[in-house]
Amino acid sequence: MTVIDLESYEDALATYDPVMGLEVHVELGTKTKMFCGCSTELKQDANSQTCPVCLGLPGALPVVNEIGVESAIKIGLALNCQIAEWCRFARKNYFYPDMPKNFQTSQYDEPIAFDGYLDVQLEDGEIFRVEIERAHMEEDTGKSTHVGGATGRIHGASHSLLDYNRAGIPLIEIVTKPIEGAGARAPEVAKAYVAELRELIKALGVSEARMEMGQMRCDVNLSLRPNGTEKFGTRSETKNVNSLRSVERAARFEIQRHAAVLNSGGTIVQETRHFHEEDGSTTAGRIKDNAEDYRYFPEPDLVPVAPSREWVEELRKGLPELPRLRRKRLKEEWGVNEHDMQSILNAGAVDLIVATTDAGAPSDQARKWWMGELARNANETGRSLDELPITPAQVARVAALVAAGDLNDKLARQVIEGVLAGEGDPDTVVEKRGLKVVSDEGALSTAVDEAIAGNAAIADKIRGGKVAAAGALVGAVMKATRGQADAARVRELILEKLGVEG
Repeated sequence: MTVIDLESYEDALATYDPVMGLEVHVELGTKTKMFCGCSTELKQDANSQTCPVCLGLPGALPVVNEIGVESAIKIGLALNCQIAEWCRFARKNYFYPDMPKNFQTSQYDEPIAFDGYLDVQLEDGEIFRVEIERAHMEEDTGKSTHVGGATGRIHGASHSLLDYNRAGIPLIEIVTKPIEGAGARAPEVAKAYVAELRELIKALGVSEARMEMGQMRCDVNLSLRPNGTEKFGTRSETKNVNSLRSVERAARFEIQRHAAVLNSGGTIVQETRHFHEEDGSTTAGRIKDNAEDYRYFPEPDLVPVAPSREWVEELRKGLPELPRLRRKRLKEEWGVNEHDMQSILNAGAVDLIVATTDAGAPSDQARKWWMGELARNANETGRSLDELPITPAQVARVAALVAAGDLNDKLARQVIEGVLAGEGDPDTVVEKRGLKVVSDEGALSTAVDEAIAGNAAIADKIRGGKVAAAGALVGAVMKATRGQADAARVRELILEKLGVEG
C-alpha cells in the first residue's frame, strides 16, 4: 500500500469546504430475486440458487417482483420522496465477471422515488437535513472470490471463483443530493445519516440492513472546494463501506487526502477507492465511469411500473412510526436525557429494551440490564447486543425474579452469566446453580446469630451506637450464605438482635 502524507484535519478544513454524496445500497428481504423465482436464502451451496433468468441465458424473460416494488415505494415514502406515477427499468451495460448478463437491470432517468429528505440528529442534538435525489430499484451482482493473493483482491490472485446466488437479489439504491454546509462535521453527518437510514429501513421491515453481512453498504463520494467558492471539486468514490464507523473514517480520510493532494499542486483523479478497515485508509480502484459510459437504454423485456395512487396512499397509511419520532416518544416515556438516549441508540439497544418492557419488565430495569451487564459482556466478547444468546423475555424474567425478592443483583448477574453460557432459561439456571435468595427467617436468624457470636467486638460497637459497623456483620452473613441472603433483611435482624434502632 502506498504511504500517503495526509494533511491534518484541522488544516484541511481551514482551507477547504467538503461536499459529500452518499449512495446506499439496501438488499431487500424478499423471498425471491428481483426478476425471477430463485430463492434469496443465504449460505446455500454456490450457484445452487440460479436459473436461466438470473444467469442471463438466451430467451429467458424477467418478471418484476411485486414485493420489491412495494418495498421501494415504502422506502420512498419514509424518505419524504415523490413516488413516480410511471417509471421503467434500464440496462446498465458494463462487463464484469460477476455480472452474468453483462448488464445490470436498474433504473436510470426514471426512478420510482425522487426529491425527498431525511432529518438526522447529530451527537449534540443538532438536526441536519440530508436531501435525497432518488431511490431506485435494481439487482445485485454475483460474488467473486479471488484466490491465491495476499489481499483477497483480484490483483495478485491466481484465480477467481464466481457464485451467482446473489446475482439478481433485489436492491434499492438511495442517492443523496450533494451534502453541503456540514464543514468539519461532514464525517459525523455521513455516519449519522447512514445510521438513521439503517434504523428506518429496519423499522419498515423491508430488510434487516445488517451492514456486516453486506445487506446495506455505502459508497462515500467526496470532493473539496476552496472555502468561499461555489464550484464543486473533483470527487472520489469510496466503495462498499460496510459499517457506521467506517463511513465516518472514510470521509475523514478522504478530506485529509484530497487536501494533501491539492496543497501539493496535484489534481484529484475521479476514481473509485477501496477502504481498508485495519487503518482507515483508502487506495485507488478504477477510473470512475460517467453515466454515458454505461450506455443506458430502456429494458425491452420489462413493462413500465405504474403504481396506482390508491396503492401508494394505502402504503403510506401503513407506514410504522418512524425511528426519530419513536426515539423522541421513548425518551419521554423512559424519562432519560438526550445523552442517555444517544448511548442506548449507539449500543443498538432500543429495540431490545422495548421488547423487554413488552415482556413485562419496568423500563428502568430493562435499560439497567441491557446497558450494564449485557453491554459489558457484548464488549468483552466482540459481539453486538442482538447477537448475545439471551432473549428480551429472559431478561424480563431476571428482572421479575429480582423484583420478587428471589434474586439480588449479584445473583441476577450470575443467572445472566448462566443463560449466556447456554445453561438454560433463568429459572433453570437458578435451580441448577442454587442461586435463590435465602429468605427463610429461621435460616437467616441462625446465620445472624453466628455472625454476632463470631464478631463480638463489632457487635459491641454496634450496641454502643456505631450503627455503620453493622455492614461488617452483614458482610459476614452474606459470605456465609454465598451472597444469597437478603442483605436488607439481614441488617434489620442484626439491629433487632443487638437492641439498636436503625
